[in-house]
Amino acid sequence: MSRLSTMPRPRDSIFVGGAEQYRGDVNAMCPPNLRECVMAMEDCCEEAHEAQQLLRNGTFDLPRMTKVLSSQKVFLLIDEGTVNQYQADLTDEIEPQINELLERADKGLKAMNRKEGLMQTKVDAAEVAQSRPARAASGTWASNKLDARRLQMLATQRERLEEEMETLEADVKKLELKAMKS
Repeated sequence: MSRLSTMPRPRDSIFVGGAEQYRGDVNAMCPPNLRECVMAMEDCCEEAHEAQQLLRNGTFDLPRMTKVLSSQKVFLLIDEGTVNQYQADLTDEIEPQINELLERADKGLKAMNRKEGLMQTKVDAAEVAQSRPARAASGTWASNKLDARRLQMLATQRERLEEEMETLEADVKKLELKAMKS
């Protein structure tokens, strides 16, 4: 360690009436005990400064470290056999539900196919009715208007049913793919 005072400097005396005699005196000497006391105090100041720097360097990262150390995440590594066991348990638990959903989708698809067949029959009957020659002008005009309205309603209902059938078919395919994967 280096000392701060390397050369003796003239100092003001703390003694009453004695400061004037030492100021101009080049040969005046400080008592050796006083010089050692001053040098020891300078060493203490240096040590305190270095300790403060060391403490500051060691603790400047404290907020970040506190946040890192307060983390509650825990990582657990398990072997492949345990993963396979859990997967088998999950498959056993979910498989009956998937089978039930597949059965329900099949029933819904069959019902939609039946409805589609009935709608197709009605549309065909309406087309046949339109192709017949017109009857008396007054009675047939009202019935033609009703038939046209009914035909339009049936066509929109058929479109809606076809869309529902497509979505059900897509759901069935997804369920079948999931059942095949597991």
